[in-house]
Amino acid sequence: MIRHTLFAALLAIPCTTELLAVEPAKAAEQAHSEIWRRFIDKYGIMIDFADMDGNVSLPTPEELREGKPNALGWWAPIENGAMFNGLYMDAAVNRWKRTKSAEDAGKARKLMEGLLLLNSISEVKGFVGRGVTTDGKSHYPMGSNDQSSPWFLGLWRYYDSGLATEAEKARITKHLVDTAEAIVAMKWAMPAEQPFGRRGGFAGFSFDSAPRMLLLCKVLHAVTGDETWDKLYHAALVERGGKENRTRLEICEHGMVFEYAKYHTWTSCTWVSAVRVLWEMEKDEPIRAAYAKGLQASADLAFKSLPMAQQFDNADKSYFEMNWRVMNKDWKPQQTEQEAQDLAHVQLKNFMKLAPRRGKETAFVREPTAAAWVVTLAPNVAILKQRRAEVKKVISHYDYTKLYYSQFFWVDAAWERLLQLNHD
Repeated sequence: MIRHTLFAALLAIPCTTELLAVEPAKAAEQAHSEIWRRFIDKYGIMIDFADMDGNVSLPTPEELREGKPNALGWWAPIENGAMFNGLYMDAAVNRWKRTKSAEDAGKARKLMEGLLLLNSISEVKGFVGRGVTTDGKSHYPMGSNDQSSPWFLGLWRYYDSGLATEAEKARITKHLVDTAEAIVAMKWAMPAEQPFGRRGGFAGFSFDSAPRMLLLCKVLHAVTGDETWDKLYHAALVERGGKENRTRLEICEHGMVFEYAKYHTWTSCTWVSAVRVLWEMEKDEPIRAAYAKGLQASADLAFKSLPMAQQFDNADKSYFEMNWRVMNKDWKPQQTEQEAQDLAHVQLKNFMKLAPRRGKETAFVREPTAAAWVVTLAPNVAILKQRRAEVKKVISHYDYTKLYYSQFFWVDAAWERLLQLNHD
C-alpha cells in the first residue's frame, strides 16, 4: 500500500490546462484501450507503470529474492497486481455483460487466470502475491490485506458473472476455500513467506478490516454452501470492538473513513467495493439497508475528491523516472515487516525528488478516478443520476495515452456503471 506525506503540498499545484474537449464515451474507451495495450502483462496481471510504448523493466528473480527495492514490493512495477486485477474485474464483467463479445469475455477470463496464478506461486498456503516477473513465478514475499481482499472480490465477480464455466467455477472454489481456510487458521492474518510469516489481516474493527472479513465469509458460503461460513458471517456482523465499540455491521453502515491520510479513496475503494458485494448478496432487508447507507456515505465522501481531477495538467512535462532501481541505493536487507516499511518510506522520499511526475499522477489521477468509481458503487440511482455529470467530467479530463501509471483504471469501471443508468 502506498503512503506518503507530500499530498498536501501537491494539492497546491495549479493546473493550467483546460478540460479536454473529449466525449466521456471516447475518453472511457481510450482508458480501456490503454490499460490493455500497456498495463496487462502476458500472465493477465495488471502492472503499476509503463512507458508510452508499454515498456517496463521487471525485477529479476534474484532481486525479488533479495527484496529489492524492498520486500514489500512498494514502488516496483509489480506492486499491486492482485489488488488491481480484483478491482478491475468489476469493469471487465460489466463490459462483457453489455457487449457479450468474445473479446471482452476473453479479457475478463485473462484477469481471472491472473488472479489464480497469484495464488499458485508460493508453497505458503493462502498466499496471494502482488505480481510476477518474466518467469511467471518469482515474486515478493509479502502480500497484504489490500491485495487479498480484492483477490476474493475479483474471483467472486467472475464466478457470479454468468461467464464462468463449471470447470472454472470448480477451480475458483478450490482456490477460495484453500485461501480462506489458511487465513482463518492464522486468526484472519494474511499468510506471507519467511522470514515475515504474515502481513495484515481482516480481524480488526475499522472500515479497513470489517467489510473484508464479512466479504470472505459471504463469498465462501455462496460458493460452497457450507453453513459454517454463514454462521461465521452472522457472528462477525454483531461482534463488537475497536475504539468506538461498534459492531462490524455498524462500521459498514457508517461508511468509508480516511484513517491515515487526508485523501485515500484509491485504497479505501477496496473496502467500499466489498460492501457493494455484500449489499448485492444480502437477503435480510435491515442488514441490506445498513450496507446501502454505508455505500451512500462512502459515495458522499468520495464525491468531494472529484474536483481534484481538474488540477492535473495533461500538458505537464514533469520527469518520470522509469528506472525504479535508483531506489536500490538505499537498499539494505530486511528481516521484519517494519524494516521493509521503514526502508520503503525512505526510498519514496528520495524517489519523489527524482520523479516529480509520480506525485502528480498519484495525487490528481489516482485519487479522483478511484473516487469516481466509489460514487457509482452507491445503489441510490436518483442520487447517482444527479452526480453523473461530475463523474463524466473526471472521465473526460485525461489524455490516457500520456499517463505512466495504470492507476486510472477505475474510470473504466465507473463508465460501465454509468451506462447501466440508461437501463433504469
